[in-house]
Amino acid sequence: MPHTSIRIDKWLWFTRKVKTRSKATRLVRDGKVRVNREKISRASHAVRVGDVVTVTIARRVHVLEVLAPGHRRGPATEAALLYTDLTPAPAPQSPFQPARPERDRGSGRPTKRERRQIDRLRRDGRYHES
Repeated sequence: MPHTSIRIDKWLWFTRKVKTRSKATRLVRDGKVRVNREKISRASHAVRVGDVVTVTIARRVHVLEVLAPGHRRGPATEAALLYTDLTPAPAPQSPFQPARPERDRGSGRPTKRERRQIDRLRRDGRYHES
């Protein structure tokens, strides 16, 4: 007989949103998980198909609709079939905020000149190209 509901900590683990069930339990205990807009306090809270789970992970809010309870923690392709991501797109950056300088990934540590520019950016609130 197929399961119609599953514990929220197991479901978050099955969806690969968290690495361990204990981390999922900690998210619930810390009040960072909501089911159908209601904050839950127990990791044993059951979620069913159609429920909307809102979870804050690493300062990002994820809104997920439960499509299936799942029966194991499989590969990412299998985990993606358990939910629909309803997370709204991030708000566009305001044109009045200065653009944040970015470095190429893997380009190593900043040079002395780049560190000075970063210090100026932090101090003045803007980035100077010199």
